[in-house]
Amino acid sequence: MKAVISRVTEASVTVGGEVVGALSGPGLLVLVGVSVDDDDADVATMVRKISDLRILRDERSAAEVGAPVLVVSQFTLMGSTAKGRRPSWVRAAKGEIAEPLVEAVVTGLRDRGLEVSTGSFGAMMQVHSVNDGPFTVLVETPGSR
Repeated sequence: MKAVISRVTEASVTVGGEVVGALSGPGLLVLVGVSVDDDDADVATMVRKISDLRILRDERSAAEVGAPVLVVSQFTLMGSTAKGRRPSWVRAAKGEIAEPLVEAVVTGLRDRGLEVSTGSFGAMMQVHSVNDGPFTVLVETPGSR
């Protein structure tokens, strides 16, 4: 599992002209990609990292300050550009595998008391964000390497 985590002052996801998920910051925009090797252990690691990384202002975590989180599934994070001019998606989990794992991340964050909104899995989404800093990190679990 891979996640690109950005500290934001605001973020939203629009599908078909309708906002389906949003936060008004400060908070975290989290783009999540699922690999073919990911499992519940990867979900637990990702939930812990998103919740506990000290990447908000004053080196605080989302869990510490109750920052909102917007989670957006993004299979393209699993693309490999090692060869040729077209990304390879062989490491990306198919939707029927990826969707429950992304939902498990969302549930895990909510179980930790965080306010979480989401995009729409598998939809063509427009993601708007105002990066604070800018501050963005990449988190990878063992299953995605």
